[in-house]
Amino acid sequence: MPDLRGLSLRQLRALAATVRTGSITAAANAMHVTPPAISIQLKLLAKQAGGEVLERTASGFEPTALGREILEAAHEMEGLLDRLGERLNALKTGAAGLLRLGVVSTGKYFAPRIVAGFQRAHPGIVVKLLIGNRGEILTGLRQRNFDLCIMGRPPEDIPVVREELGDHPHVLIAPPGHRLADRKDIAHAELHQETFLAREEGSGTRMLMTRFLDRVGDERPVQLVDMGTNETIKQAVMAGLGVAIISAHTCAAELTERKLVALDVVGTPILRKWYVIHRADHQLSVAAQRFQAFAALHKDSHFPQALGRR
Repeated sequence: MPDLRGLSLRQLRALAATVRTGSITAAANAMHVTPPAISIQLKLLAKQAGGEVLERTASGFEPTALGREILEAAHEMEGLLDRLGERLNALKTGAAGLLRLGVVSTGKYFAPRIVAGFQRAHPGIVVKLLIGNRGEILTGLRQRNFDLCIMGRPPEDIPVVREELGDHPHVLIAPPGHRLADRKDIAHAELHQETFLAREEGSGTRMLMTRFLDRVGDERPVQLVDMGTNETIKQAVMAGLGVAIISAHTCAAELTERKLVALDVVGTPILRKWYVIHRADHQLSVAAQRFQAFAALHKDSHFPQALGRR
């Protein structure tokens, strides 16, 4: 078994910088040291790991299987150190604690309201809120950058503890003048001629839409157009470019104002859940425990309610 007791942050950072930049010279420039200094750290790291951690390719240095394992640990350690620095700074500035909260992009329509209410109730706790797409939030969770995360579908590859935050309905939206706008109990066959506007591959909303279209399509090809954000999708639907399945929380204002309508299709709204999650191997701080308790206590008041049906 490799003896890693002498492993240092310099070695880990030398590896990360070399992989990131593709060369020892570029890594040295990034770390403000000489190339020989980087080479020495990499040799020491390989010796401690019991094998090569890098291999040269046509595009530059890439990690070996050993290197990838060490690199993942390096990212986790950097995340832990970042959190430690922020916690220490919070203590020095007189704050009672620090909470790092990651929220998937669909949650930006309600998460700031939760954070604002929490900080009014706990003014001594600093909340650092990061909103990103599902992939970005999962990466941060893997690298231990967050104390808590708010998302819909918890990850399958990371053991987590989850607490239900509330219902997350998804609706099929269309412009008010759509041919099906005033129909009730719309059959799936009525949707075969529609163009569906979708989020990027890998997003929770895209996965939900794909499963819905598998049922609707009846083995017929469905016209699908990718769009980058919920805001783009809403504008495109309003312009008449297609219909979309989208979180009701992202379009509550437009549904209330009748800029969009939720079609009354059989099987909709599709009901999912919001969760507050954290890694199962992460012990929650007092600040995180208080936020989790606050979110659970006030969960009925977090979300917009309008579905835009008459």
